[in-house]
Amino acid sequence: MSEDNEKQSQPIIIVKKKSGHGGHHGGAWKVAYADFVTAMMAFFLVMWILSQSDNVKEAVQGYFQDPVGFMKSSGKGLMDGSSSPLKTRLKQQADVSSNVKDNLQALTQTAQKIRDAIDQMPEIGKLKDFVDVELIPEGLRIELAEVSTNPDSTNFFDMGSSRLKPISQLILTAISKELRLLPNRIVLEGHTDRTPFTSKTGMTNWELSADRANSARRYMENAGLRDGQVVEIRGYADKYLKFPDKPNDPRNRRIAIIVLHEELTQRYSLAE
Repeated sequence: MSEDNEKQSQPIIIVKKKSGHGGHHGGAWKVAYADFVTAMMAFFLVMWILSQSDNVKEAVQGYFQDPVGFMKSSGKGLMDGSSSPLKTRLKQQADVSSNVKDNLQALTQTAQKIRDAIDQMPEIGKLKDFVDVELIPEGLRIELAEVSTNPDSTNFFDMGSSRLKPISQLILTAISKELRLLPNRIVLEGHTDRTPFTSKTGMTNWELSADRANSARRYMENAGLRDGQVVEIRGYADKYLKFPDKPNDPRNRRIAIIVLHEELTQRYSLAE
């Protein structure tokens, strides 16, 4: 047999090498999925905590900072038992909300008493129609505004001056007698129209508005407000017009007495 025939008669052997990547993959995917689920749970837990009130956040923070001390102080679980710090803080929050509601009712009653007191003053005549009393987000707002569109109208203050007129003193006395009975703090605002105001001393509408608010403060404190009840004086000049489309209208000249509601009163108390 020739050499070529002998080679053709020999069987061809093909050797296949296994790569080692085949077969069963194990549970690695399960670990990755568990990590993903854990991360999502942590994310939603953080989002839930961020949406809670400050009292709940403080309670959760206290638990994670000192779990043993937190549990000992409560004697039970985080949410169990009437002595739980979290429940105590939630109850305190409910008490605060109740106090705010009660204070709003007190402000509403005071507003009506002020309206009644002013209505019973025959000496002020039609001026009572220009004393606005209303509830606003800050609390109770009492505003004394000029009556006439006449540029020389000076119902509550002397022209270009912070000197109160007798009629203003009567109104502020009645208001002071009612407000002194409240625990709330008070802010006074002064506003002018846009007519330029100048004097030999360089006074502008800024100074005039602030001086008028401060003049009202001095008189109201002498008329009965408690010491420290007024916590702020604001002079706005012509920046917050009552009639924006009529900037020079004298009715833009006014002072406002703002009785702050419970929450804002507490903020001022904490700042002292």
